Amino acid sequence: MENSLPLIPAKRYFTIGEVGDLCGVKPHVLRYWEQEFTQLRPMKRRGNRRYYQHHEVLMIRRIRDLLYDQGFTISGARNKMQELLQAERDKSRHGEVFLDGVEVIEVSDVSLNDVQNLSQMPDLASTPDPWLQVRHELGEIRELLLDEF
Repeated sequence: MENSLPLIPAKRYFTIGEVGDLCGVKPHVLRYWEQEFTQLRPMKRRGNRRYYQHHEVLMIRRIRDLLYDQGFTISGARNKMQELLQAERDKSRHGEVFLDGVEVIEVSDVSLNDVQNLSQMPDLASTPDPWLQVRHELGEIRELLLDEF
């Protein structure tokens, strides 16, 4: 399904026309789906114009797959989406990360405090654990993201 759809560009917001092109559905279908799928809530700005974020484009592609490719009814797709979102919430409650289509490596032997304290280490590159550098960089990225929002 998604192989025939174009790649999603690295943008913060997408107009309804752009989303329609990226997901292979017409804008009036997207407006209808907003009524049927409560999880789909694009931001509205001037003149009630809709702006979708990357995660909403992915959600629309998932809805499209359920309806068009897997043959779900609107009601069935709505239920399936609720199940998927609940599974994502459960995973996040248990410290797991859910990234659609990305392999996730779980690291349970290092706590958040350990990652934050890595900045005090003199030379991370010489450490025997190759993931220590990655963990440190992820901690720095996390801090940057938390500062931004």
